[in-house]
Amino acid sequence: MTSTPAPDTIVLIHGLCLTPRSWEHWIDRYTRAGFRVLAPAWPGLEAEVEQLRADPAPIARLDITTVVDHYEQIVHDLDRPPIIMGHSYGGMFMQILLDRGLGAVGVGIDSAPVKGVLRMPLSTIRSTFPMLLNPLNRRRAVPLSHEQFHYAFTNTLDPQQSGEVYDRYYVPAAGHILFEGALANVTPDTPDHVAFGNEDRAPLLLIAGGDDHLVPPNVTKENAGHYQKSRAITDYVEFPGRSAYTLGQPGWEEVADYALNWALTPAAVHSLPDRRVPS
Repeated sequence: MTSTPAPDTIVLIHGLCLTPRSWEHWIDRYTRAGFRVLAPAWPGLEAEVEQLRADPAPIARLDITTVVDHYEQIVHDLDRPPIIMGHSYGGMFMQILLDRGLGAVGVGIDSAPVKGVLRMPLSTIRSTFPMLLNPLNRRRAVPLSHEQFHYAFTNTLDPQQSGEVYDRYYVPAAGHILFEGALANVTPDTPDHVAFGNEDRAPLLLIAGGDDHLVPPNVTKENAGHYQKSRAITDYVEFPGRSAYTLGQPGWEEVADYALNWALTPAAVHSLPDRRVPS
């Protein structure tokens, strides 16, 4: 059998309360490294941050299945399986795509956990409580204040730095997606289910931030541990002192380079010989 050549395309999936703009530093770095970089928005969120704040209706309509199916079509249409990287809920979507047989390699950065991960630290509860408190938020675009965003996403930055991040990147949360993730372990047939024992999926790296309030390291570590049921490659790494805003926090370059270098190692790229995009 012949091995699949190293991927030449990177697909970046943004997270909750963000848009593809959150990847702007990584897009530039990976493009300068010679890769074709795609950072599509969740369906309906193609508008700029400022427009989505003014009219968040497209955010309220989203659910996990709609978003994942959207990215599945994007990946399926490529001529070669790409590296798929996801941040926050984008990391959850990446895991689902890998379970569907898509991608050459997957990397999750501060990934929201998939169904079956039971750990719920106090900082996660505090980060999501303002959005989950009202059941009516399930069908809404749910706003976060500067202070709430600072605690959940940018807790390693000072308030002024956090405010700058908020002003440039923040959009309201997709309430339905948040509720689907939060209630996954008490709801049958949820869309964030993956087969942890799937031996045909692509290699997977999960990256945790040591000071992440939203998805603390012990959550990411538990998520990675479930995949030990499979012989498919799974790896976990923790970067101390990093928040959920790994994509732009000072020192983000180290995380971006680690993610790409891991994805291009022979063990990851060639672990599944002759890997093709499913028809």
